[in-house]
Amino acid sequence: MSGVMRYVLVLCAAIAVIVPAVPAGAGAIRGVVVFTGAAEQKKLPVTIDQYICGKEKQAEDLLVGAQRGIRNAVVWLQTPPPAAHWPNAPVKAEMDQKACAFVPRVVLVPVGGTVEFLNSDRLLHNLHSASKDNPTFNRTQPRGRAIPIAFAKPEIVRVDCDLHSWMRAWVVVADHPFYALTGEAGEFELPSVPPGKYTLQIWQETLGITTREVTVSADDARVRVELSAPR
Repeated sequence: MSGVMRYVLVLCAAIAVIVPAVPAGAGAIRGVVVFTGAAEQKKLPVTIDQYICGKEKQAEDLLVGAQRGIRNAVVWLQTPPPAAHWPNAPVKAEMDQKACAFVPRVVLVPVGGTVEFLNSDRLLHNLHSASKDNPTFNRTQPRGRAIPIAFAKPEIVRVDCDLHSWMRAWVVVADHPFYALTGEAGEFELPSVPPGKYTLQIWQETLGITTREVTVSADDARVRVELSAPR
């Protein structure tokens, strides 16, 4: 998927990162998330609104690059360092609907932040969420109408379009600043991490959640996370 979410927070071209203040002596956790299984790039049939949606869509539930990197995985610190804090300004992310696909597939937003859902298609969509801790929503959305939704609690929220069954997206509501979204090659960076031992959590919508231990010193920590399909 080629769309890029525009953050009020710092956004690198290939790596979406929520950036905390820089503590003295901090290092960075840099790494890559790769897939070790057989990657099958599936196509999904389109049965309605083909004049806008096309005849088929690439399945985006597991996007694997040429070097096996996994795109749209989320990496974060299980327990943030003391005194981790957000920027003062509230944060807004955007998610559009183009050619009957959510763009981008995954967005990061802090607790209390807002996702503004857009519809650039010349047809009707709807936004239907599945969540436990945040209120669910089910809103019809004609072209050109922006629908802002605020998220008050940390959670990974699934969003579907009931009118187009293949459409799915995810809102990851972060409870601290040390979250990152992998880029096209599966790369990620968590900057400004104070020295110490941490547990990384890695989530991917098809492969679930896994953990890795990492130690940060004054030098940057390098991590390679290998994921495979559940048996």
